[in-house]
Amino acid sequence: MIRIGTRGSLLATTQAGVIRDALIAAGHAAELVIISTAGDRSSAPIAEIGVGVFTAALREAIAAGEVDMAVHSYKDLPTAQDPRFVIAAIPPREDARDALVARDGLVLGELPTGSVIGTSSPRRAAQLRALGLGLEIRPLRGNLDTRLNRVSSGDLDAIVVARAGLARIGRLDAVTETLEPVQMLPAPAQGALAVECRAGDIDLAKVLSELDHTDTRVAVTAERTLLAELEAGCSAPVGAIAEVVESIDEDGHVFDELSLRGCVAAVDGSDVIRASGIGTPGRADELGLSVARELFELGAREIIADTR
Repeated sequence: MIRIGTRGSLLATTQAGVIRDALIAAGHAAELVIISTAGDRSSAPIAEIGVGVFTAALREAIAAGEVDMAVHSYKDLPTAQDPRFVIAAIPPREDARDALVARDGLVLGELPTGSVIGTSSPRRAAQLRALGLGLEIRPLRGNLDTRLNRVSSGDLDAIVVARAGLARIGRLDAVTETLEPVQMLPAPAQGALAVECRAGDIDLAKVLSELDHTDTRVAVTAERTLLAELEAGCSAPVGAIAEVVESIDEDGHVFDELSLRGCVAAVDGSDVIRASGIGTPGRADELGLSVARELFELGAREIIADTR
């Protein structure tokens, strides 16, 4: 029996359940094991309780032998690698974009000046402020149902959350606008899952590797490399999205390219630095480093320093 560690929220158990069902379909007995994390027990903002707060308890459960593996929202993992573990699979990614859930079916541009928007993310808050719409940003914690209820109850005019989470729990009906990357770049690895096990568990890693999706792994690698190079952590106002796209050369041959867009935003919205690049899928790390260095040249280091 493969024991899969997961947080207890609806979103987390749904995500882990997809992996469990895939393993069972492939002939492997598997079950979910609920692990309580410090992030679930705290109502403090993410920026205060720290990077990796949702994933640390799951990793310790793997290390202690309480579970065999864990399923993480990849964007929650610290960028620094932990040699005890290996990301054995990154399944196909959900839509990486952010989504607006607003009262009365409104889109972002229709919200009146002074409207109150909830978000737990410094990245989202910074990019919302940079749009210059005169919105009031308030901290937002809790599971997705709790967040959605803040809008339906009239407590908030709108919230911004990951579209992928709403898709996974079957609540895309609540979305009033999917925010394009030109408006708001998502968090690096948003919408992707990380399926992790002990580095020495070769047999399990081989089983899990059957769930890996090459294009998703390539895109996430570029995004996470950019984030690591910026040394910004998951609570900093850094956005990135990479995609494997088809191109055609002069002779009409179709080939794959990897595109990456990244940004660093000042917390107060006074500045957003953007950079982009194109590379080959086999060199995702190099593309991430290249775009990060361009962001540094444009002034990202100063913005990140001010954030800290």
